[in-house]
Amino acid sequence: MRKADTPLVLVVDDEPAQRALLSYNLEAAGFRVATAGDGEEALLVIAEEAPDVILLDWMLPRLSGIEVCRQIKGRVGGCDAAVIMVSARSEEGDRVRGLETGADDYIVKPYSVNELLARVRANLRRVRPAQSGQVLEVGDIRLDPEAHRVFRQGEELHLGPTEFRLLSALMEKAGRVWSREALLDRVWGRDIYVDTRTVDVHIGRLRKALCAKGGDDPIRTVRGAGYALE
Repeated sequence: MRKADTPLVLVVDDEPAQRALLSYNLEAAGFRVATAGDGEEALLVIAEEAPDVILLDWMLPRLSGIEVCRQIKGRVGGCDAAVIMVSARSEEGDRVRGLETGADDYIVKPYSVNELLARVRANLRRVRPAQSGQVLEVGDIRLDPEAHRVFRQGEELHLGPTEFRLLSALMEKAGRVWSREALLDRVWGRDIYVDTRTVDVHIGRLRKALCAKGGDDPIRTVRGAGYALE
C-alpha cells in the first residue's frame, strides 16, 4: 500500500486504452492514479480527490479539456494542481491558447512515456517540493524531507511521523487555509477512516513541538475553516 502522501496524478482521457496505459506506467513509477473519461467527470474527481498533477486531454466529450482547465484555474484561490495539457494539436497557436488558459505545461501526441513522466516529475517539483526532496523553509522553520529533520531557529525539533507529514503539507502551501478534511486526505489518505477531531489532536501536538524551544505559535486556526501556517 502506498503512503497517503504519495502524489496523486489524475489522467483525463476519453480513450479507455490510453487511460489504462498511462495508469500502468504512472503506478509503476510510484504515483497514485485517478482517472476520468470526460470533462464533467474530471471536474467531479478534481473536487473530490484534489490531485497534485492533472494530465488533461484537449479533446474530451461533454466538456473540453480547455474548458476544464479554464474552470479550475478560474476558481477563487485557484487550483493547486499542475495541469499538463495533452493534445494532438501541435500548432504554436494551440500551445499558446492552452498555456494562456492556465495550463502549466503542454505535451503533443504522440509522445514517449519517458517524456511524459519527466514532465510530471518536473511539474510536481513545483506543487509538491517536499516530494522531490527539496528543503522547505517558512519563516524560522526548516524542514528537510530526505533527512526527515525539522529545525526552528537553528534548533532541531523532534516530531512524530504524522506531525512531520502535517508540517510538510502546511509548509508546502504556507498561508493556505487547509480544512480538516483536506488534511485528512493528504496525511492519512481517503482509504482510512479517521475522525476529523484527530486532526485537531495532531495539530495540537505539532504546535507543542514547534514551540518546545521558544517562539510564537506559527499555526493559525481559522474558525469554521481549518488551519494555516503563517
